Amino acid sequence: MRYPVLASVFLGSLALQTADPARTSITYEPGEGAGQGRHAVLLAGDEEYRSEEALPMLAKILSQRHGFRTTVLFSVDADGTIDPKNGRSLSNPAALDTADAVIMALRFRAWPDEDMARLERHLLSGKPIVALRTSTHAFAGFPKDSRWASWNYNHEGGFGKRVLGETWLTHWGRHKIEGTRGVVEDGQRDHPLLRSVANVFGDTDVYEAYPPDDATILMRGIVLQTLSPDAPPAAYVKRRATDNVEQDVNTPPMPIAWTRLHRSASGATSRILTTTMGSATDLENEGLRRLVVNGVYWSLGLDVPARADVAFVDPYEPSFYGFDGFRKGLRASDFELGKRVPGVPLPKPRSTPPAKG
Repeated sequence: MRYPVLASVFLGSLALQTADPARTSITYEPGEGAGQGRHAVLLAGDEEYRSEEALPMLAKILSQRHGFRTTVLFSVDADGTIDPKNGRSLSNPAALDTADAVIMALRFRAWPDEDMARLERHLLSGKPIVALRTSTHAFAGFPKDSRWASWNYNHEGGFGKRVLGETWLTHWGRHKIEGTRGVVEDGQRDHPLLRSVANVFGDTDVYEAYPPDDATILMRGIVLQTLSPDAPPAAYVKRRATDNVEQDVNTPPMPIAWTRLHRSASGATSRILTTTMGSATDLENEGLRRLVVNGVYWSLGLDVPARADVAFVDPYEPSFYGFDGFRKGLRASDFELGKRVPGVPLPKPRSTPPAKG
């Protein structure tokens, strides 16, 4: 697996010192809905799957359709432009201090101590997390003598394994070639998180994943032969990363969504929803958006709607995933309500050579 390339400590610190938090994050004040009085903070920070495009879209839905106050934090450079590759940057981290729930789409971050401490306090207080795609390997690059070394994805699974239920293992489906069809786990159709969740599909591939015994698997992912939602299931044998045992790629399908309760060192318990889906293009799928919105309700102990409204608030035309293909020059202000994000989406390839992570 390719090791993460993190921005230097100097550049990351400079970005934090120079950029104005009020202009490098965006907050959506609540409309009508059951979320009144609750603050959801969304953490966008990955180099590949366009979280900087997806999380503002989700934040608008949660605020305008469901009444949550939402704030989206980004990775930014010193001039305030969004830079998903700046792994030490988290804009306006103080927003975490008032978060009732965190929704994260992170990959290989190494934030400064004070920002990591804010996320740690969130967990120590028993507050929930909804985690998307590469959040299983959210953190990397902390030195071995760092207080945060145990959060590295390659330190016995790190934050991902300990909190979310899994870390990075491998692409189980063929990356950028085979999509994912979600199927509900036997016995879970009536779970509140799955209310009106149907026809889940993503053009990202299935990750290899083995949630712990204390997790409740909600959905598994059928590896498809192509990136088309109506493609037939793939049929070939693959070796598992954990024990090198061969199995058919869809027998059984890998888990792609699960819940668990994480008990922190303080004794407080956080509700966790993890899905290994969640690219910006995956979230064009209504069923997946509804799973995430339902997850915010469930994580906060609110009644999950019979059919949560997940219609887009503003036009949503996400870029296809891939390294270095993110839209350059974007700022938090480009995601204000009523704005169409500038730029033309990149075309979706029919197939390309595999990449990692």
